[in-house]
Amino acid sequence: MPLLAHFLPLTFVVPMILVTDFLASLALGTHTRQHARWDELKPLMPFSILGVLIGTTLLVKLPEAPLLATLGLFVLLFGARNVLDLHGTRTISRRWAMPAGLTGGAIGALFGTGGPPYVIYLNHRLHDKAELRATFSGLFFLEGGLRIVVFLIAGLLLNTTLLLSILAALPLVALGLFLGNRVHIGLSPLQMQRIIGIILLVSGTSLLWRAWV
Repeated sequence: MPLLAHFLPLTFVVPMILVTDFLASLALGTHTRQHARWDELKPLMPFSILGVLIGTTLLVKLPEAPLLATLGLFVLLFGARNVLDLHGTRTISRRWAMPAGLTGGAIGALFGTGGPPYVIYLNHRLHDKAELRATFSGLFFLEGGLRIVVFLIAGLLLNTTLLLSILAALPLVALGLFLGNRVHIGLSPLQMQRIIGIILLVSGTSLLWRAWV
C-alpha cells in the first residue's frame, strides 16, 4: 500500500487493495473460520462500522497531501513497533473494542491497512494461536465485506480502469499466495517481523517526504 501510493491516487489504490486483499483473505481463511471466536468480534463490529463510514468520508473529501502524511506517520509507528518488538501479552478489557474498532475501521477505509489496531486488540484478548488466526480471518472477512459495500455506495469501485486493474492483479495475487504457502525462507518470526518493520520505516519516511515536497 505505501509503495503504490507513490504512483497512484489513494482513491484508486485503496479500493484496489481492498478487493484483492478481501479475495486473498477469503481464499486463505475458508478452512479456519470454524475456530474463530465470534464472541470477541461482536464488541468490535459496531465501532468498526462507524470507523469505516468516517474513513470513507475522509477519503472522498480530504486532499491527498494530508492523507499521505497521515499514512506515512501510521506506517512509521507500526514499523517501529515491529522493529522494537513492542508486543505485550497482558489481557485487556473489552472496553478497548471501541477505540480498536473505530481506528481499525477508519484506517482501513482511508488506507486499506486497518489491521494493526485490530491485531493489537485481539493479541491482548486471545492467546491461543489457532483461535487468534481464525478470528483475524473472520474479522477481515466481515470488515472487508463491509468496506466493499460502503465503497460501492460511495462510488469508489465504479471505475472501469480500477476494475480492470483488479482483474489484472488477481493472477499475481494467486501466484503470491501459492509461493507464500510453499516457500520457506529460513527466517524466524522475529527476524521476519523486523525485516517488515524496516521496510515499513523506509516506506513511511518516503511517504512523508512525498507529502511535504
